[in-house]
Amino acid sequence: MTTEERTYCCIDLKSFYASVECTDRGLDPYKTNLVVADPDRTEKTICLAVSPALKKLGVPGRCRLFEVPKGISFITAKPRMSRYMEVSAQIVGLYLDFVSSEDLHVYSIDECFIDLTPYIHLYRKTPKELVAMLMDAVFQETGITATAGIGPNLFLAKVALDITAKHVDDNIGILDEESFRELIWPHRPITDIWQIGRGIARRLESHGIYDMGGVARANIDMLYREFGANAEYLIDHSWGLEPCTIADIHAYEPKATSFGNGQVLPCDYSFEEGRMVLREMVDETVLELIDRRVVTDHVHLYVGYKKDSEGTGHASASRKLASYTNSFEKLLPFLDDLYCEIVDPTQPIRRVNLAFGELLPEDQVTADLFSDAQASRTERRRQEALLAIKHRFGKGSVMKGTSLKDKARGRERAHLVGGHHE
Repeated sequence: MTTEERTYCCIDLKSFYASVECTDRGLDPYKTNLVVADPDRTEKTICLAVSPALKKLGVPGRCRLFEVPKGISFITAKPRMSRYMEVSAQIVGLYLDFVSSEDLHVYSIDECFIDLTPYIHLYRKTPKELVAMLMDAVFQETGITATAGIGPNLFLAKVALDITAKHVDDNIGILDEESFRELIWPHRPITDIWQIGRGIARRLESHGIYDMGGVARANIDMLYREFGANAEYLIDHSWGLEPCTIADIHAYEPKATSFGNGQVLPCDYSFEEGRMVLREMVDETVLELIDRRVVTDHVHLYVGYKKDSEGTGHASASRKLASYTNSFEKLLPFLDDLYCEIVDPTQPIRRVNLAFGELLPEDQVTADLFSDAQASRTERRRQEALLAIKHRFGKGSVMKGTSLKDKARGRERAHLVGGHHE
């Protein structure tokens, strides 16, 4: 194991979706008031991004459309996820002109970590000069401004990006363990720190801890009682430590695999309408199982109710199947029964999430001796034919009659990427 001190950066594309929309229109994101939101939805829809010009006026990046002050005129751009993915891929390609893929980790559509260590000597630049070179390449090619954080580990690089880069003119924040203690220990709110959400913050507050300095000074036994094994990460981070490297991330293989399908409904749905949406989602997600050549023996269903209605707010349950399968004919009745078991028929429904877990490759599972083999082969041929058509002509090229019903979602969702229009 090498003991060489490493240098990382985390590069973020500033107000990415909004910046793409501005540059595609030939507009300056820093002078143009623009929000990325679907105008076909209600004013309660969440803005996916706002331009830096609007942020300067005090408009938060993830506000709802009606929360933009009435006196501010702005352009509303409908989300185009395919376009954002295209620009993101273009920018990652730019990074790869300078660094190896082994030293790059794509964290999200607009954020990457890079191990700068091998390139500081190669390019004969300081870490800051090297990052500035990457940011300039992005701006020259796309017109999009990037911000960055630099540190001796992934955690410090991310915190430098999220907190200190906002307060310097060149948009490049730098932290080491010493400056972390000086600048970040007293920083509040603690939820600004990477990987500390509101739930963790509330549990820390119950012990009189409001910042990372408080975590560092806290009783270690108390932290382990409160957070269990996760206390180790919290304690390390309170001292600016992070042992994980990009090489570790690339080498990681998850012990369990799962994937799911979820959607927020555009209006209140009745019990039966929600049941219809679930059927569509099972159809879509089972095809994904078959396409991946995997089977499942574990399902999870979540149904969220309208927030201002009386009741628990949601219904959820996980169930284990009798055997592994990717058969629609087996999974649909199982999930339909689960839906009828847990969902309150009097509550208006606004969200449905479905997940399949404990996935295994098909060839690792023994055939079920109690199934109708011929029927299974017939269903499989039908599903593979549907997949072939969808791969060639698009997701919306063939659908079941259920998707033609009023309030069905399949036809619209076939043209969405990440829940938004292509």
